[in-house]
Amino acid sequence: MRLNRFLASAGLGSRRGVEQLITDGQVRINGHLVTDLGTKVGPEDTVKVGARVVRAQAALTAVLAKPRGFVCTADDECQRRTIFELLPSHWPRVHHVGRLDMDSEGLLIVTNDGDLSLALTHPRYKIDKEYEVLIDKSFDQKDREKMLRGFHIMGGRAKAERLEIVGPQHLRITLNQGIKRQIRLMLYELGYEVERLVRTRIGSLKIGGMRPGEWRLLEAKEVKALKGTGEPK
Repeated sequence: MRLNRFLASAGLGSRRGVEQLITDGQVRINGHLVTDLGTKVGPEDTVKVGARVVRAQAALTAVLAKPRGFVCTADDECQRRTIFELLPSHWPRVHHVGRLDMDSEGLLIVTNDGDLSLALTHPRYKIDKEYEVLIDKSFDQKDREKMLRGFHIMGGRAKAERLEIVGPQHLRITLNQGIKRQIRLMLYELGYEVERLVRTRIGSLKIGGMRPGEWRLLEAKEVKALKGTGEPK
């Protein structure tokens, strides 16, 4: 197994993330510093990241219906509640794929599968993410074209792939970018405040009837379908 895949399967992050650990000189195999990303790891090898011995774990991928008021981090210096408090303590180490800010809700994927993380987050892939959004006042039809055409916000040029006006203050928005707080910032630039934001779909995966705080393990066919969405568009 390649070293980057081994580290990702140990729950240390995405394939891209663990490659940084390797190139930064934090990884040793059998006591020897390794910086070559193509290094192979066998079952008899001892791998250390810093002073910690790491081992590959069985792949685990789940979806969580994130409630409002939880942050996407393992340890929060402000002592806020984290999404990992909602998951079983006996699970192997997993990380979240993408994030939702503290005030946002909905579908979140957690996994120790580095290949899946890469398929869903690499900039060359454009994975649809769908959101139900409630705003503070009626939405003006002319702003729909602005959202679809795109404009600059903090973090870069942002655009919506699709926008459906479900009701006067209810929007259904699809993105395939990963700009932080993108929907909130785009709508703020147009004069709206977001009152509720719920992610309902990532690629082929829908939240369905899951209630806030619920989680479920994904079936192998669901993981395969998600990886299949990670193709350049």
